[in-house]
Amino acid sequence: MVFYTAFSVLFPLFGKIALGYTFRHFGLVKEETLFEINNIIFRVLLPTLVFINIYQTDFSSVTSYSLLWYAALSIMVIFVFFMVTIPLFVKKNSKRGVLIQAITRSNFIFFGMPMALALYGKESTGLVTLLIAILTPLFNINSIIALELFKDEKTHHLKIIKNIVTNPIIIGGVLGLLFPLLNIKLPIFFEKFLADIASITTTLALIVLGAYVTYSSVKENFSLLLTGLLFRLIIVPFVGITISILLGFRGLELVLLLSIFATPTAVNSFALAQKLKGDVDLAGQLVVFSTTFSLITLFFWISSLMALGYF
Repeated sequence: MVFYTAFSVLFPLFGKIALGYTFRHFGLVKEETLFEINNIIFRVLLPTLVFINIYQTDFSSVTSYSLLWYAALSIMVIFVFFMVTIPLFVKKNSKRGVLIQAITRSNFIFFGMPMALALYGKESTGLVTLLIAILTPLFNINSIIALELFKDEKTHHLKIIKNIVTNPIIIGGVLGLLFPLLNIKLPIFFEKFLADIASITTTLALIVLGAYVTYSSVKENFSLLLTGLLFRLIIVPFVGITISILLGFRGLELVLLLSIFATPTAVNSFALAQKLKGDVDLAGQLVVFSTTFSLITLFFWISSLMALGYF
């Protein structure tokens, strides 16, 4: 029963990724088309998804504020730790920022909501959405800082600030928070329109991710790739989940923390690395291989925690 539940949580996610890989394998979609679709996802669909999820959240129903503080603090601690340690053994700047981003930026948006819905149903959406509202800007700000500070060009602090404030996902999150705070109500037909647009985001993004999958030569980046995968899928989840359990997090809260600590590198980290002139080959390989191997590691984490009775 435990293994079946874990499989039922993960199959819809990886089934869509496999579908994308099939499309690419049989020549149904071209690389330039994928780039264009990915650009639409990053600039339009993801911001819309973040905005509408936050806008429609009933904040009065959320009581797990300790989870919010802990999740945000954990991400910052992990980010600072790797900002200090990665430059000690990685010499090339363009690879430093990409590796830091890959380890510290999980695919929480695309994995957290489906995992929570599969295990706890629609009552979980309020807490998931609030986490998305808080963590999405945090992930993006951290990534921009890492990629800007560790690149071959001279870093301009004003450019870092500009990239942060003009990031479409951050703008979507800020607007999603401002509308309820300022009591701005969207017309029902327009709210429904945005919700319909947002509803296609996760599925399309996972299919595009699968279509990006190419297992080309990784010899040059093998040691960094292996390092990134070990930290992203095994070491960070082990430490993060262990501390979470010791602090008393259980059930839905632990599932969400699992989706923060143990999911693969975020899909849009590749697009951001490309935009900010990081090592795009390494960035793409980290997304592809972390997503591939996470099928095994996530199954292990979910089934193990369920077997132990933590959710």
